[in-house]
Parts: sequence; C-alpha cells; structure tokens
Amino acid sequence: MAATLNIVRVSASPPAAGIRSEPTIAKLVDTSTCIGCKACEVACQEWNDLPPETTVQMGTYQTMPDMTSNVWNLIRFSEHDTDDGFHWLMRKDQCMHCAEPGCLIACPAPGAIVQYANGIVDFHQDACIGCGYCMTGCPFNVPKFAEKTRRVYKCTMCVDRVAVGLQPACVKACPTSCLQFGTKDAMLQAANRRVEQLKENGFPQAAVYDPPGVGGTSVVTVLAFGDRPELYGLPASPVVPRAVLFWKGALKGIGNLAIAGGVLAAAVHFIRYGRKQKAP
Repeated sequence: MAATLNIVRVSASPPAAGIRSEPTIAKLVDTSTCIGCKACEVACQEWNDLPPETTVQMGTYQTMPDMTSNVWNLIRFSEHDTDDGFHWLMRKDQCMHCAEPGCLIACPAPGAIVQYANGIVDFHQDACIGCGYCMTGCPFNVPKFAEKTRRVYKCTMCVDRVAVGLQPACVKACPTSCLQFGTKDAMLQAANRRVEQLKENGFPQAAVYDPPGVGGTSVVTVLAFGDRPELYGLPASPVVPRAVLFWKGALKGIGNLAIAGGVLAAAVHFIRYGRKQKAP
C-alpha cells in the first residue's frame, strides 16, 4: 500500500488547502498476543540506523525505563493481579500519530513537524529549533530531546518504507502477528473482532484504545483490560494540553491584535503629528 505523502498540516502554518483525501493508515497493536520478544525493538533500531543504548536493569524484561531520542519503540512490561490470577501485560510504546497531534499544534518552527494525508506525523529535524514545545504538547510523552544534536526525535511510522508500499519495520519483524498494518478502517475491524474474542474468553472489559480526545490515533491498540489503560502505561483520556491550545489559539490571537493595535496607533500618531522633529 504505497503512499503519495501529500502534506495536509505543517507546524506554524495554516492547514494546506486542496489536498485530496486519502485513506488513513494505521498500525494495530494487539497487546493480548504480544510475547515480549522485542523483535520490533531491534527492527526499529536497525532500519532507522539508530545507535545502541545501554540497557537498564529494572527488575523486569523491559529494555529501558522509557523511550529516548535513540529508542523510538519500547515494549513496556507491567504486572497485574486480579481475582482470577496474575497477568503480565506487555504493550508496544511508540508515537501514536494522533489525528490532532499536540506536538504539531505546539511547535513554533515552520516545517519542523508535518502531518501527511494518510495520518502519519513526521518530524523534520533540519527545521527543528530544539525548543522542546512539541514535548509539552504530546499527551503520551513520546518526543525525546537529544542533547548532542539539540533536536527532538520520535517514531516516523517508517514513512520511507510506507511511501514505497512496504510495512513498517516493526510490523514486518513481529513473529506473532500482534502487529498488523493497513487502513484505519481495516485495523479497527480487526481490533473489534479481537475484542469480541477476548470478551468470550473471560475478559469482559476488553476494548479498543483509539482515544477521541486527540481525534483518534493511527496506532490502534487492543487492551484486555480496556477499562484501565493506565495499567499499560496509557493515559485514560488523553487530550492536547489546554495551555498549548490557549497559547496557540486565544493568546496568539490577542498577541496579533496587540501588534495590529500598535501599528495602527503609530499610523494615527504619524497622521496627526507628522514626522518627529529633532530638538534645536
């Protein structure tokens, strides 16, 4: 499924006009069939030519405490006890590629973040100014700052592979098919079928995680304990921070009015009093 990579939104710019609509693509993450093998982690590192990171012993099989500027894909491990036994929950953590991306909304650098018509949100480091505002705009705490380059990095959904009709590297490497890739509609259908299976198998709270607070995501996640996404390290109701929306919305409008008012006042002053004269 090749993509044309038409850009519909660019940071610090108005939305693009006249772009033809395209099917949104998505990645399905079925946490109930993940075996924690970390093949997706390795594939991500290798395909994106990311340098190795020193692993950290956390008392579990999790590779790192969190993602870094060199680790864009992380399998999170958590333990959960219920009345019917012990559950080891594993989830592939990465950029969610939100339909309403808080990182793009917050970014003040023109062209540093783009959203393609197929839903992928991509960072262009050559235009990044290293301010870190994208990090404050993300409700999933995904973008990571690199001290060495003074730039911010995250998963690109292997946009270079997708552009030529290939699956993301992590999906290609997954041995259990807990990762799938296709159109958003197809992935939602597959996710809902899996949820029904989980409910029949004793997980009545199973659900699809596709939060409306960010317009939905291009990473559709199946959760056996769907009523408690925080068990998997996911926010229950993610939204773009209000401070970001206020700063980029009302406050920006007020600032523009203030600038316009200043220019108008200067023009009126010039008309009434003319050019400033030097003192004798």
